[in-house]
Amino acid sequence: MCFKVPVARAVLVDMEPKVISQTLSMAAKSGHWKYDHQSHFCQKQGSGNNWANGYSVHGPRYREVIMNLVQKEAEKCDRLSGFFTVMSLAGGTGSGMGAFVTQCLRDAFPTSFILNQVIWPYGTGEVIVQNYNSVLTLSHLYQSSDALLVHENDAIHKICAQLMNIKKISFRDVNQVIAHQLGSVFQPTYSSGGASRYSRSPLGDLMESLVPHPEFKMLGLRNIPQMSENSLAYSTFTWPGLIKHLRQMLIANAKMEEGIDWQVRPPLPGNPVPPKASPNKALHFNTSIANLVVLRGKDVQSVDLGGFKDPALYTSWLSPQDAFNVWKMPRAFNKYEKSATLVSNSQFLLKLMDNIVGKAWNMFASKAYVHQYTKFGIEEEDFLDCFTTLEQVISSYASL
Repeated sequence: MCFKVPVARAVLVDMEPKVISQTLSMAAKSGHWKYDHQSHFCQKQGSGNNWANGYSVHGPRYREVIMNLVQKEAEKCDRLSGFFTVMSLAGGTGSGMGAFVTQCLRDAFPTSFILNQVIWPYGTGEVIVQNYNSVLTLSHLYQSSDALLVHENDAIHKICAQLMNIKKISFRDVNQVIAHQLGSVFQPTYSSGGASRYSRSPLGDLMESLVPHPEFKMLGLRNIPQMSENSLAYSTFTWPGLIKHLRQMLIANAKMEEGIDWQVRPPLPGNPVPPKASPNKALHFNTSIANLVVLRGKDVQSVDLGGFKDPALYTSWLSPQDAFNVWKMPRAFNKYEKSATLVSNSQFLLKLMDNIVGKAWNMFASKAYVHQYTKFGIEEEDFLDCFTTLEQVISSYASL
């Protein structure tokens, strides 16, 4: 009997062929699914870690061929819900071309949802100009995307080391953790409203749940439990325990369930809320705009999520009924008998964003490397516009 392998509805874009050829072959070797061998675009020259090269040179030059590939995939859909782009912030192609292609998607499909999943660079530095590239990418995406789902390399690396017990961490290990987290959200679910309904448009449902205002588009993801397969066989979990940990991870802005600060508490009703610290000081309590919890596994219908409906967790301009949503699926996910995921629109990124903008500004003030960008058409005024955009985003989140 001939088994037809599912083909991913995706377009792969890179300015160098190596990663794309590896990706195509790994998917095909799995025997479970594959990419369409015609739905990818690559060249033999990279962007040299220069955002301006990716955005101003490669993007316009190859716009037509890339958008034709996207159009072909879109036409195969019975019902196009939107686009989910996966890209980095630090380099030249992923960030520069990623921002350019996102803008093209917005122009070509003005009514479709666009969610950009972005990889936040290591704090220790991957590329000397990563702060410039990050600032330019984030500010451009803020104009064209509906939401940005952020994964931090440092946080994922920590999960690999401390929770998965991996001694020599590879990109593949990091990607597997990210894929697990994304799968925990985007695998099929039922959304619990007045009546439980099967989600036909996960992107649309995600936006409806988490992005009530275009000023606030930054989403973070927490997933528990996460552990090595060896440990999984000897572990049992209860829903009350998982939910208690997940709620405290939100409150204390912890990236994983190990080392959560249990001292951080939201203000009690009737107590004045302490004045917010400026973003460059540690925020004591992570205020949310909206939260979505996704539960998968045994007995999901009986889980008590009252703790996430506490008004003290949220900004005052949205009621907890509108600010909190839950999706459920009674099937176990990825060998975990019970798993819980939190997608949060909150102040989780405030300190990191302020840090990256501050470092980029210090470089810009001394004109470091600016000539590398101006030679590809990105002027000093463009930098200033980007700083202004992100300062406004930081200010909006800081004032929650």
